[in-house]
Amino acid sequence: MKILVCISKTPDTTAKIAFTDNNTKFAQEGVQWIINPYDEWYALVRAIELKEKDAAVTIHLVTVGGADTEPIIRKALALGGDEAIRVNSDSADSYSIATQIAAIAQQGGYNLVLTGKETIDYNGASIGGMVAELLDLPYVSLATRFELNGTTASLNREIEGGEESVEVELPLVVSCQKGMAEQRIPNMKGIMSARTKPLKVVEPVAVESFTQVASFELPAPKAGVRLVDADNPAELVRLLHDEAKVI
Repeated sequence: MKILVCISKTPDTTAKIAFTDNNTKFAQEGVQWIINPYDEWYALVRAIELKEKDAAVTIHLVTVGGADTEPIIRKALALGGDEAIRVNSDSADSYSIATQIAAIAQQGGYNLVLTGKETIDYNGASIGGMVAELLDLPYVSLATRFELNGTTASLNREIEGGEESVEVELPLVVSCQKGMAEQRIPNMKGIMSARTKPLKVVEPVAVESFTQVASFELPAPKAGVRLVDADNPAELVRLLHDEAKVI
């Protein structure tokens, strides 16, 4: 079985966020980049678990981005990917990215495409559904469990007020979230072997972008915080009694 895991590069959650060019571009200087956690912890690790149960499973990674994404690709290879494909495009348009991934998936004849449920930078959650539509495959979103019996996948997914269990025949596309797997750390053997694993760079297919960034805006700074000395509880009581507002 061939599995394609979609990974993306996102800023570390501790990164200081700023914008340039009249607030139309993200300032990348000094930012620590990581694999999008939903892609890494849940989609990739679940694929690795499937491979550990069946040595015939092959895991390919795909990302859409420039050469600066290669360090995070190598980390994903160190975790357990067999080889990687980088589509040489810096597009931030979801449809364009999904089209590139779908083209790779179609050429590779994959049985299963796994993505994280969303990215932590733009909170985009549309890639998986778009890829499934472009490939004309079933799509299960927000999956918290994935088991395989032959060519039949059994999944649990969150729904409003509960959980849904479904069975779907391969091939299919799945977006993964918390519960699907547990985070792993690459070991030294994986890190060393990742250096020689194949990383293929391909040019993007022609596709129209439907969105562009008009501007970014930081949230308003928090206001109205009053600090009270721990040795002065009476002042805290007074503030809560006289000035606190119930919202």
